[in-house]
Amino acid sequence: MAYIVILNPIILSGKEDVVGNMLDFGQVSAATALAAGVMTILFGIVSKLPFAFAAGLGINAFLAFSVVQEVTWPEAMAIVIINGALIVILSATGLRRMIFDAVPVQLKLAITVGIGFFIAFIGFVNSGFVDATGQSSPPVGLGPAGVGFIATVPTLIFVITLVLTGILVARKVKGGILIGLVTGTIIAVIVEAIWKIGPKFGADGSVNAGGWSLTEPVLEGNPFALPDLGLIGQVSFDFGKVSVVTLVMLVFTLLFTNFFDAMGTMTGLSREAGLADSKGNFPRIKSALVVEGVGAIVGGATSSSSSTVFIESGAGIGEGARTGLANIVTGFVFLLAMFFTPLTQIVPTEVAAAALVVVGAMMMSQIAHIDLGDFRVLLPVFLTAAVMPLSYSIANGIGAGFVSWVLVNAFTGRAKQVHWLLWIVSLGFVIFFARGPIEALFA
Repeated sequence: MAYIVILNPIILSGKEDVVGNMLDFGQVSAATALAAGVMTILFGIVSKLPFAFAAGLGINAFLAFSVVQEVTWPEAMAIVIINGALIVILSATGLRRMIFDAVPVQLKLAITVGIGFFIAFIGFVNSGFVDATGQSSPPVGLGPAGVGFIATVPTLIFVITLVLTGILVARKVKGGILIGLVTGTIIAVIVEAIWKIGPKFGADGSVNAGGWSLTEPVLEGNPFALPDLGLIGQVSFDFGKVSVVTLVMLVFTLLFTNFFDAMGTMTGLSREAGLADSKGNFPRIKSALVVEGVGAIVGGATSSSSSTVFIESGAGIGEGARTGLANIVTGFVFLLAMFFTPLTQIVPTEVAAAALVVVGAMMMSQIAHIDLGDFRVLLPVFLTAAVMPLSYSIANGIGAGFVSWVLVNAFTGRAKQVHWLLWIVSLGFVIFFARGPIEALFA
């Protein structure tokens, strides 16, 4: 799981919010390690299960590429806290489990598949492997400005890192993603030391087309430092610049993504550990769901995105972890990682992008568990997975999937099989998609 201390700040600190502000890479890295350590230990003590926590991939992408287009970073983190509070309430009352059971498993899996494609697409774009052509057709192409070929050394290093990481993961090497990140970074440091490629954007405003896009891999200074935790408490509940409809849908979409991702992961891990019954229930499930909601609150309060259970916990389970003791050890190591923040800042975006593509591929593998023989299933699944990367929005993909599921099934004789909660959710997404005209109508 150590790669998240590098990958989360790459995603969160690389995007400007609605007013042009950005998060600091080092601060996000330290906050990510802190939140992961605290929540992993807390979950181990309270729920006594070997499910480790860290900033959720997919959730952080939603914040960086959707939420901060509408609000500032402090406001986005306030939305994460609201989301966490709602999850705690839903979990404590038992409503979370009821809602989880109401949504078709095909849609749950489709959301994971779509986020996988979306994360991979972000990786391709961040690495320079795919870029906008500046033309109406095709809108994107291979290489810088869509020229059709790889033209920069940083992008070549992305390809090398991607292939190496893919081989390690395919061979089931423990820590394959982390080894790939470290190896790619070492190669980048050596290349930069020899050829002095430099950053893409200079301090004087100059542009170096073949340079490193965000982080320049240069070894300098002390690799150890006291963690900068300046992001703790940097939240704002002043949502005056955004409409109520937009705010509600942002909270809802984040809640939905966090809600199902965590429950699905816990169910899968409990089965892997042999702790689940035939219905997918596992010991202390209620306390586990409540603490998971607390993870979102802690993630928002530290500006590190929602902290949630990680599927990589399966590595510990595979080695025999069955109790919260594994979490206490993992959490302690995460807290230790806060003091290595300077090392994370030399990882170039192009190397981290390779990890994004690999993680995206892993998430996409869930499509194997969906029976696509029925077009009433195929179309919503396809729309969910396709709309996310093509519209650069997780919310849009989830909305397209839900609305199409309800309509296709309702008009093909299966209206009674559509749970009433799905009708309400779909109506909410219809309002979300039409929020511009609706806001204008009431302006």
